[in-house]
Formats: sequence, C-alpha cells, structure tokens
Amino acid sequence: MTVAETDPAMAAAGDAPREAAAGAYEPPKGLAEDSPAKRAALAWVDGNSARITKLNSTIWEHAELSLREWRSSLAQADFLEAAGFEVKFGTAGFPTAFTATFREGEGGPVLGFSGEYDALPGLSQKSGVGQHDPREYVHDPFAPGYGPGHGCGHSALGTAAAAAAAAVARAARQHRKPVTVKFFGSTAEETLIGKTYAVSKGVYDGLDAFLDWHPSTANATGWGSSTAMTAVTFTFLGVAGHGGTPLGNKSALDAAVMMATMSEFLREENLAPSGRLHWVINNGGDIPNVTPEIAEISYYVREGSPARVKVLLDKVIAVSEAAATASQTKVSHRITSACWNQLPARAFAELLHENMRQIGPPDFTDEAQQLAKELQDSLGLPQKGMHTEIGELTPPNPVFMGGGSTDVADISWNVPTVSMGAALAPIGTKMHTWSTAACAASAPGRAAVLAAAKYLAATAMDLVTQPERLKALKTEFAERTKDVDWKTALPDDYEPPMYEPPAWFLRRTGQKWPPDNITWPPKRVISREKLSSLGPELSPQK
Repeated sequence: MTVAETDPAMAAAGDAPREAAAGAYEPPKGLAEDSPAKRAALAWVDGNSARITKLNSTIWEHAELSLREWRSSLAQADFLEAAGFEVKFGTAGFPTAFTATFREGEGGPVLGFSGEYDALPGLSQKSGVGQHDPREYVHDPFAPGYGPGHGCGHSALGTAAAAAAAAVARAARQHRKPVTVKFFGSTAEETLIGKTYAVSKGVYDGLDAFLDWHPSTANATGWGSSTAMTAVTFTFLGVAGHGGTPLGNKSALDAAVMMATMSEFLREENLAPSGRLHWVINNGGDIPNVTPEIAEISYYVREGSPARVKVLLDKVIAVSEAAATASQTKVSHRITSACWNQLPARAFAELLHENMRQIGPPDFTDEAQQLAKELQDSLGLPQKGMHTEIGELTPPNPVFMGGGSTDVADISWNVPTVSMGAALAPIGTKMHTWSTAACAASAPGRAAVLAAAKYLAATAMDLVTQPERLKALKTEFAERTKDVDWKTALPDDYEPPMYEPPAWFLRRTGQKWPPDNITWPPKRVISREKLSSLGPELSPQK
C-alpha cells in the first residue's frame, strides 16, 4: 500500500526531488524579472519606510491578545484604507478580522496577503533592551507575572504584509497592471483560530495565489510542510470544600494533575518524532484551602497530518477519562481549533527565493547587531548577532520530523501558498520569547519589516507581470491536490470562541453584536457534582 493510499495529506506534502538525494539540487534562475512595475513597488516601500515602521511600533505598543486586537486591527485597517483599499470588518464573524480589497483594471490575478496582529500572554518586554525587563509587570503578592508582548513578532508580520499589499496596489495603478489585491486581517493566529475557521466559511475562495511570511531568526524560504494540530481543552468538574476538612471533596485540580502526568507517559511509546504534545493548566484553583471545583487543562496535539493527529488525540482523550475516573470527577472536552499540515509550493518558493536573493538581506544597523549580541549574552548564547545572509534554498528532508503549526496551512490546501521567514530575532534565539518582543519594533524589527515587505511585493509583481509564473504555481497545486479531498478539521458543530467587543469598537467598525455564527451568551460551565461517599458509618468501638 502506498503512502498516498494511507495518508493523502502526507503524500501531497512530501516532495523532495530526486536530485536532492545526490545533493545536486540547484534552484532555477531567471524566474524573478526586473520590471518598471516591480521597481515602483520597491520604491514605494523605501519612500514610506517611516510610515511602515511606525505602524509596526503602534501595534507593538498595543500588545493585544488573540480575539481582542481592537486597536491593532484598526491601525492596520486604517493604513490600508489610506492606500486606497476598501475595508470591511467582521470577516467570518470575528469582530477584529477584516478584509481589505483593491482593484485595478479588469481581469488580472487575484492575490492574497496575510496580516496578523495578536500578541502572546506573559511576554512583555521593553523595546530595544537586551536583558529581561518587562514593560508591564503585573504585581500580585501571590502570583506576580508579566503583561502581553509581541514575542512572536506579529506586529511586524501584519505590518510588512500590509506594506507589501499597498506597494503592489500603488505600482499596479501607476503602471496600469490589472490585479485584485486582497488583504486578510486575521485574528487569533496564536491560537490557530482565525484562518482555520475563515477558510471553512469560504473567505479565501477565488484567490489565485496567497503570500505569507513570518518573523524568524534567518532569511529563508522553502517548500517543507508544517504539523497539523488540534487544540483541545479538558474541563474537570468536582466538588469544592474546605481544605482542612477534605473528606468527601472532589478535587478537579487532582484530575488535571493526574491527566498531565499520565499524558507524559505517552511520549515513549505513542509519540513519533513527527509528533508534539504540550499542555498547560489554565485553571487550577485560587487558594490552597478551597478544593478546586473546576479545573481546565489545555493541550496542543500536533502530528504530520490530520489523520495522525486524530490517532494521538484519541489517546489523550482516553487519558482524560482515566483521570476523571480515578479522581471521581466529571470530564468534558472542547476543540478550540484544528488545522492541517501545510501544502508545499515548490515553484512558488523558487520564485520567492530568487527575489530574496536579488533584494538582499535586511539592512541591519550597528544598533540592531549590538542589541542582538546583548540578548544572546543574556540568554547564554554565542554572540553572533543578526543573520545577514539569504539562506540557501534546499529541498525538504524526506523524513518529516515535526515542528510548528500555522493556520495558513488550511489556506494552502485551497490556493497556491508560499511562506518565508525574515530575520527579526537574533541567531540562536526562539520565537515566543521576551527576547523576540525586545526586537520586534526596535532596530532589528524595523529592518526585518522593510525587507519582508519588499520580498513579498517583488514576488507578487512577478505574478502580475509574468502570467507564466502564476500558471506554473497553479499547475503544481492541481497536481499536488488531485488525490486529496480537503475538509476542515474543525468539528461539524464548531462555534469559534469570541470576546464581546467594546461598544466604541463596534461603532467604529460598523458591526453589531453578537454575530450570527455563535451562541450568545455562551453556556455557563457549572459543577453540580455530589460529594464523594465514604461508605456506611463506622460503628463505635466497644
């Protein structure tokens, strides 16, 4: 039985050319062509660099969490509206998601750009500071912490994509090149909610190509895949009581701790090198002398394809049921998001890579390199500074070894999609850290934003001016997807999680609450469990 017969998603994503086995792969040349329209797009980025980096700084300062990016989404939308785009909020029912559209002439390709703007909890950091120094410190004598921060660089991600979209629009109008540019301001990437649900509702239908990037520690692109993922939260319900008289209480926290412990035992015999399993107890009680009546533990279950995720997820669910049985609690679970592995696009990556080589790496200043080395020293890493080269384009490893996940993956099964990384964080550091937040809107981030905008804009202009390039992408896409019937990995009865927006935001964006696709107010989660029986009363001793 072939791989395609057993797992079509992995078969479609696995494409290391034969020449790679002998180490003989050479990226094709002559794909990226100079043109007056491309020069105009790149010149627009240079001429508006101050506006572009200011937008990045503005979103960085807001540092708003997933599904609550009220000011960040508006800042990005205002930038595009000023560039001639028509903006409509409420994409797929999400209050902070929007679609911005620009049209020039009749016909021409329909190109999509991906914008994000959500921050991560607990990663607050002062901009440009080389030691851990949270910008927002949350004082609590029992549970101190830090505010949110752009530890994944989404302030820069959305800004560079918006700048690229605006540059393409301006160049197309200036040189009368027919094109439709659609920019998708997407909420909640960090929880993989925004795009996965939007794809299932047809938001990205009608695109000819989709361009994506992400902050990184290197300047590179490729055509490897990502891991499919399901995010799931388990809720345990017990019975509260005084910690000093615990008999008969049922601790939901005990259940969550048992589940966490038991799930760790899956690693040796049930977790392949392509899999990832991580968890956090996000609700475990407030004070030791009250037995927690409700506890929640959330998991990210990752594997090489949706089918493999399902196998691993079933084992995690079985662990939750065992923990509930042992603790005499009640357990339920809800899937909060689910995405596919990304479908590669070799021809797209080859085009993007040549544009990156022609434009060159980000222009890092001495200030950027000094900050990078201070951060590396603070983290105990070699002081190598920022990555100042364009990485070689190499075929993916024939053996998939796992990694991160992205909600762009679901888009990639519906339209040819390319992704690339531009160095925003120092060599050797990682995303989802305070050190990345230190860089995102300071000297390293400013250079990365401008470079990424140029890489995306130049590649998009090639698709506009060279129809044969777009045809090659679509031909490869059709070949890869011919044996795959994409269907969202979200449950049939899925309702996306949302927060009620402030009244001022609804007025400003012309929306009403609630949207039609959710139940509001949401169902309350309340324990109605009974105290545990200790059996018949003991007879007095005589």
